[in-house]
Amino acid sequence: ILLLNRSWMTGRGLNGGKSKAVVVLGAQWGDEGKGKLIDLLAGEFDVVCRCQGGNNAGHTVVAEGVEYDFHLLPSGIIQSNTFSILGNGVVIHLPGLFKEINNNVSSANKNDLMKGWEERLLISTRAHLVFDIHQAVDAEYEKLRGGSSLGTTRKGIGPAYSTKALRLGIRVCDLIGADFDKFATKFRFLVDHYCRIFPNLKSEYSDAKIEEELNRYRDLKTKVTQLSCDVIPFVNEKLLSGKKMLIEGANATFLDIDFGTYPYVTSSNCSVGGVCTGLGLPPSSIGDVYGVVKAYTTRVGAGPFPTELIDETGTFLQSKGREFGVTTGRKRRCGWLDLVLLKYSCQINGFTALALTKLDVLDELANIRIGVSYVYKGEVLKSVPADLDILEEVEVQYIDLPGWLCDTSSTRSFEGLPEKAQKYVRSIEEHLGVPFKWIGVGKEREAIITLF
Repeated sequence: ILLLNRSWMTGRGLNGGKSKAVVVLGAQWGDEGKGKLIDLLAGEFDVVCRCQGGNNAGHTVVAEGVEYDFHLLPSGIIQSNTFSILGNGVVIHLPGLFKEINNNVSSANKNDLMKGWEERLLISTRAHLVFDIHQAVDAEYEKLRGGSSLGTTRKGIGPAYSTKALRLGIRVCDLIGADFDKFATKFRFLVDHYCRIFPNLKSEYSDAKIEEELNRYRDLKTKVTQLSCDVIPFVNEKLLSGKKMLIEGANATFLDIDFGTYPYVTSSNCSVGGVCTGLGLPPSSIGDVYGVVKAYTTRVGAGPFPTELIDETGTFLQSKGREFGVTTGRKRRCGWLDLVLLKYSCQINGFTALALTKLDVLDELANIRIGVSYVYKGEVLKSVPADLDILEEVEVQYIDLPGWLCDTSSTRSFEGLPEKAQKYVRSIEEHLGVPFKWIGVGKEREAIITLF
């Protein structure tokens, strides 16, 4: 029958009108400025999705003179004609989510960009929940590590993904189900599990405290029910009907649980593979993958950092770049751009183009360095070593480029950039073999150069 009649293959069933999702990912250790690019693009898309991570991530977006801080919310939430999706790969602290919504609604009173958010936000019924006890356990594990702590945000993300893997996790569908007592039983079991591991938590999680927590979730149930659905058919049907979809990755490649500087990483796959598993999309649905690269390198918390600058230049980058975490307020460590990391990131994610952010932060530097290779015990390494003891000891080989020593923040074309700034950009492209599509020269929405 199929041999005689194949007309269905050219219709809606396979190719007719189907679009591919565009993905934006961090290429370094996070805080590259993904939110700005996503905000720039989101108005062109019908759906904007988060596929992994939790409220340990942070995007700052400036729109119409108002600054928005997003941790769980997709940045597309301020686009009036765009659906915002929290996929099954995201772990959600519901009280934190609604606090974030309220804070941004208060900010939006100046321009109404959050108006009607409840009609545009959809939460996967398969997403796992983060509870306060996850956050308490996060802190307990950091105490156990002592001087070797990972520097986590203590938002409970790692413990939440751990209980997911242990099959003790509690999902959105459990909360909004018909029988709240089943949810309560699972919650009590989770608390008991952690209190057995950390007996000191028993005093904090008395029966009265557990009931208080359950009442809080009982009150949230109606709100969450109105926002929840099975996201998998929703996103796939949107693509099948030709709608445009943007997927924003939280964190970044070198915080990926598999490819990052383990154990100084997050607890999810924040490289391109997390897109498919975190939303229920097949790989064939993925189109362009854009990597966001800061013009220098930063990281928050502990862990190796080969190009780190512990000197006046590092302090300058931290101050000029306003390098303080959106989620924690912690100072970010700063260093020169590291092309060894970036090349590895390009290999993992298959970036089709890159966005360079914060080029203007380098405006006042007379000499700018770019790390181009690692040497360990006299041998040039071919990639980023998995062994952190080796990564801590590598000697970075640099190329030096002259700074341009003038303001670029008002520039809106590549040709308008100083020649030395153009050379800086082209040098990076040549080493990576991937073109820059955008260059950011300030924090405002308009402060961006589009190359093609």
